[in-house]
Amino acid sequence: MADEQQVNGAAEANAQPQQQAFAIQRIYTKDVSFEAPNVPSIFRKEWQPELGLDLNVKNTKIEDNVYEVVLKVTATNKIGDDVAFLAEVHQAGIFTISDSLEPAQVAQLLGAFCPNILFPYARECLASLVSRASFPQLNLAPVNFDAVYAQHLQQRAQQQAEAAKLDA
Repeated sequence: MADEQQVNGAAEANAQPQQQAFAIQRIYTKDVSFEAPNVPSIFRKEWQPELGLDLNVKNTKIEDNVYEVVLKVTATNKIGDDVAFLAEVHQAGIFTISDSLEPAQVAQLLGAFCPNILFPYARECLASLVSRASFPQLNLAPVNFDAVYAQHLQQRAQQQAEAAKLDA
């Protein structure tokens, strides 16, 4: 009889839907920009470009447990002082994050995990834009957003410590 109650209790627990802590609702391209201000003269120059890459992550709470995360990737390619191209992609996603998680965990998801999901989409979009403009293929290396996020936290802690010293 006791075994039967344990089995029934386990079946009831399994029948209740488990709330997911994290889910992807949608991934989309929010904004795209491409400029090649020195075309066609730039094509006659020897191709020894200097690539500058800028990354930025922004998140917005849409409703309870639902966030939009936007990864902005800007690639600026120069030959000497001349800009060959400037390409920018705002890759976005809508994510559900359970309120059962600690605030630090939510911040980690929004600041590192979500950008890790979005980056391959942004990288592919940038590569497509560059190749359509007939420039050599652009292959961006993967980015460790966990390390970038950890560095951001460290810088913020240092700034807060310095501000506390000034206030004291």
